[in-house]
Amino acid sequence: MPVRQMRESSEQHLVIKPHLQNPMNGAKKVPRAVQNGKGPPPPLPQEPHNQTSPHARNKGRRRSRGGRKCDQVDVLMRPIVTSGVENGSTMCGEIEMGYPTSSKSLSFAPRPGFGQVGTKCIVKANHFFAELPDKDLNQYDVSITPEVSSKAVNRSIIAELVRLYKESDLGMRLPAYDGRKSLYTAGPLPFSWREFKIKVVDDEDGVNGPKREREYRVVIKFVARANLHHLGQFLAGKRADAPQEALQILDIVLRELSSKRFCPIGRSFFSPDIRTPQRLGEGLESWCGFYQSIRPTQMGLSLNIDMASAAFIEPLPVVEYVGQLLGKDILSRQLSDADRIKIKKALRGVKVEVTHRGSVRRKYRVSGLTSQPTRELVFPVDENSTMKSVVEYFQEMYGFTIKYTHLPCLQVGNQKKANYLPMEACKIVEGQRYTKRLNEKQITALLKVTCQRPRDRESDILRTIQHNAYDQDPYAKEFGIKISEKLASVEARILPAPWLKYHESGKEKNCLPQVGQWNMMNKKMINGMTVSRWACINFSRSVQDTVALSFCTELAQMCQVSGMEFNPEPVIPIYNAKPEHVEKALKHVYHVSSNKTKGKELELLLAILPDNNGSLYGDLKRICETDLGLISQCCLTKHVFKITKQYLANVSLKINVKMGGRNTVLVDAVSCRIPLVSDIPTIIFGADVTHPENGEDSSPSIAAVVASQDWPEVTKYAGLVCAQAHRQELIQDLYKMWHDPVRGLVSGGMIRDLLISFRKATGQKPLRIIFYRDGVSEGQFYQVLLYELDAIRKACASLEPNYQPPVTFIVVQKRHHTRLFANNHRDRNSTDKSGNILPGTVVDSKICHPTEFDFYLCSHAGIQGTSRPAHYHVLWDENNFTADGIQSLTNNLCYTYARCTRSVSVVPPAYYAHLAAFRARFYMEPDMQENGSSGGGGGGGGSKATRGGGECGVVKPLPALKENVKRVMFYC
Repeated sequence: MPVRQMRESSEQHLVIKPHLQNPMNGAKKVPRAVQNGKGPPPPLPQEPHNQTSPHARNKGRRRSRGGRKCDQVDVLMRPIVTSGVENGSTMCGEIEMGYPTSSKSLSFAPRPGFGQVGTKCIVKANHFFAELPDKDLNQYDVSITPEVSSKAVNRSIIAELVRLYKESDLGMRLPAYDGRKSLYTAGPLPFSWREFKIKVVDDEDGVNGPKREREYRVVIKFVARANLHHLGQFLAGKRADAPQEALQILDIVLRELSSKRFCPIGRSFFSPDIRTPQRLGEGLESWCGFYQSIRPTQMGLSLNIDMASAAFIEPLPVVEYVGQLLGKDILSRQLSDADRIKIKKALRGVKVEVTHRGSVRRKYRVSGLTSQPTRELVFPVDENSTMKSVVEYFQEMYGFTIKYTHLPCLQVGNQKKANYLPMEACKIVEGQRYTKRLNEKQITALLKVTCQRPRDRESDILRTIQHNAYDQDPYAKEFGIKISEKLASVEARILPAPWLKYHESGKEKNCLPQVGQWNMMNKKMINGMTVSRWACINFSRSVQDTVALSFCTELAQMCQVSGMEFNPEPVIPIYNAKPEHVEKALKHVYHVSSNKTKGKELELLLAILPDNNGSLYGDLKRICETDLGLISQCCLTKHVFKITKQYLANVSLKINVKMGGRNTVLVDAVSCRIPLVSDIPTIIFGADVTHPENGEDSSPSIAAVVASQDWPEVTKYAGLVCAQAHRQELIQDLYKMWHDPVRGLVSGGMIRDLLISFRKATGQKPLRIIFYRDGVSEGQFYQVLLYELDAIRKACASLEPNYQPPVTFIVVQKRHHTRLFANNHRDRNSTDKSGNILPGTVVDSKICHPTEFDFYLCSHAGIQGTSRPAHYHVLWDENNFTADGIQSLTNNLCYTYARCTRSVSVVPPAYYAHLAAFRARFYMEPDMQENGSSGGGGGGGGSKATRGGGECGVVKPLPALKENVKRVMFYC
């Protein structure tokens, strides 16, 4: 093979408030109104609240875990300069909020009881009971020399060791191995330390030809014995701390056999044999597989099994793969520079095997692509720099004639020493997951594969559990683990839908949704806004002026019918522009409109976009929201040509909330009958962090926080965004302090700004905080709660001495694998039209946590596929919510989502935060998006150097949102 020589945290103290004698504690149970479907329930009198300390439950937990009594905890209550951050203000010597150093004094909210509200029913869950083994679980450290980075190679080394020494040195034990540093056995090995010499054949060298043999030194050393008694007590609810070591061992044991039979990716296993792979286009195909995880639940140990699909690179000859990737014939055409870049991006890091050496099929990882075609490539063959062409080398060395010499060569190896491989001499190795972003066609094709009706998904899950045959699994047998093959039957309840209030001028003043849906017929928005000055820009060449004007006229009429006051005439005629001139067009329309209205600002911009508009949408939003301060509504060409009333009605809903209006509110909210919300001013937060896609190594993560700005309605949400360190999950800008040269110590941050905004909007300060946090995995619960609860505390204390409203902190999870199925799929009364469980179905027993306060809620009606319930985990609760209280509140809020007349699957504040974070990625400058430069900042006005991942790095601020944009739901 030709070779070319190439050039060469700071510590933080958790602030916990003392007992505050505030009349804002858990309300007594409010009787549920009878809903007969003919009208909203009559108002209920408010019951007096008990005088229990708002966080007595948490106080007891802190004591039980060794924490100090609450009155001894240090409290940050000094008044701080309350000036907010001004755009462009100089910040120096900013005080960082570092990472908490300990979680020992913190425990999660215990379950206060089980919910009783709703119609009881039985559902099935994809959880399978796992009998707790009665054998000792032992952990051993494994050291392999020379060190190996591949889990597969590590596994082959240990498999050979077990084959050779199981009956002798290992004392007939069959160990389970995690592929890295840990080995587990059921019962002790005959030694506490031993060294082995293991020879392993290099499988990558050939099929039938000669193979190289490598020797490894393996040292096995006893580490610890897992406490199964502790696990048993935890599952029985007698201990609050989960024995993670024992759970991890059992999980690895049950994964051992599948790791050898299938392609393991994370917690899932894939194989082309489970179901025939389906082509996704551009050289990709979908593989089916299954997810598997052992979980502690109220019913004991549970094995969670779910179906999974993922995109894999087709194991094609590289020439054929490149042809599919580019979508054209490459065998007779020259490649353009753009083609080369696309090929290089797609193949970098991909493993290929050579096909020109007969039975020898060595594998290499692609590191690059040559800039020259193969026919022009030469390299030195000796120390005298005698040059030889790649074409000659392959002919003389292997008798292989390169046909397509106009194609570039693959580069494999490291930067100092790169090898050339002709494309036609390589084939892509099977079983490589595609981790980059899929295009729209590929996503559509993958969704077709993954989208299964509930009955079909349930059947596939049962087939998987039977096919895996855990009763015959030698590792499960060795460790004494028995798995049921029946889906868990779980008691559930269907919560009633809330009554919704619309404007008194409509024919229907109140509405009771049916199966999670309703419509705007005969209804008017509760707070319809006025749009007097608007304009339209048409970026679509295929849309004629008359068509665009007709569309705008119909949209204006729909807005009027829905309850808004909407001027039927634009300020200026519809303006046509090319997508590449977006900034020029926006500024032109903005200034011409201002001149025509004698300085009055444009209130709304309508934009007609091509269906495939590339970066146009993002550029338009960035310019409008961070430069011009324009509220915009984009419409695709396909909807302009095919106008439907449903589409116009949905767009009108979005326009109204963007203008600062409300579409509907809960009847219970305006009647002040929501427990622990209606009694005192309550603010509801939603927070989320979105991370860059795989492959982007330095792009910033985007955090967003929204907060309700109306009380008691809790329907309107203002939002702030900031960029922070790459892959940083903790929201850095919740609260911050810095030294200003003029004002001294100044405090700010998103929580503080939104609390101030709430007071300005309502005239009252929040006396209760409910915080829905999206996007947190179980392994991050402690860290996120410690850091972000502390930030909330400090933000409150910075506004006013002794201002510490009680906080309820709830994590919202959608990326889990629990699925709920109707007990009888033929019973039409227990399913919606899609065959899914009914909206409002809540589960808080059996498959939920043994002691902590969590529940599954399917708040939406399914459209296609199998509905995924949201998992809510109450980590901290100083408001003393009952199970019914938080479950009903969460379910009812799901009916207040502004963009449609359906209940949604995730509580709206968390949903809005996700939308805002997604929107903010468009605010990054184009060079930041392309080059992946680190960025950061606050949508509320400027940011700073921030610390992420334990390392200090400067984070470039996002451009600040304009004030009029921040106040409304711009992200809808």
